[in-house]
Amino acid sequence: RYVLVSLIFHFVFRVILKDRFASRRISEGLRKPKQSRKEILWSAVTSFIFTLSFVGMMWLYMNGKTAIYTDPSEYGWWWLPVSLVIAMLMHETYYYFLHRWMHRPKVFKLFHYVHHDSIVTSPWTSFSFHPIESLLQALIIPFIILFLPMHFGVIFFMLILMTVTATINHLHIEIYPKGFAKNWFGKWWIGSSHHSLHHSKYRFNYGLYFTFMDSVFKTESPEYLPLFEEKTTSKTTA
Repeated sequence: RYVLVSLIFHFVFRVILKDRFASRRISEGLRKPKQSRKEILWSAVTSFIFTLSFVGMMWLYMNGKTAIYTDPSEYGWWWLPVSLVIAMLMHETYYYFLHRWMHRPKVFKLFHYVHHDSIVTSPWTSFSFHPIESLLQALIIPFIILFLPMHFGVIFFMLILMTVTATINHLHIEIYPKGFAKNWFGKWWIGSSHHSLHHSKYRFNYGLYFTFMDSVFKTESPEYLPLFEEKTTSKTTA
């Protein structure tokens, strides 16, 4: 998933549409020498750990230890989107508090520093984690499926969505349209402007998919909305 999604976003927004989205780059800062190479190497390890997590999920399923099901009519079609939202909210809550904990100085120096080595991010940054962090992130989905009924298709969709949103958030280019950050959905949805401020400021914007945890716990950067407005009002991308 990581390689395919990262390649697509890299070539679309950094090669094919590079000029069109030039003014939507979050900053003009340069990436460190060999930064992409390091990110890809760390991400390869992360992908291996995530694969092991998926294998573990399949083992649990094959041995009847999960709430995974295959017939959509078993819980009704309405449950498919509802279960997705519940799982995402659980994932969001787990990740937010894990992320806050990883920013404690000792923990940060132990392993979270790997991800923050990328100040100017790229699609390759999305899975660039120390193995300890990768393992901690990989625990939540297997835990959720132990008791939350989820259709196989919903699980696969969530895994793809997780990869796509992570890539968008690290793209370092704001791709959402003007006004998105203030509409009924967009104000709760994280994008590149939001997460790029986390990599540059460290003390703000800890969310994964949604902004509401940052809003509730007062950790959303006051620079977010002005930055989003700045990047989405360019004449060259109108």
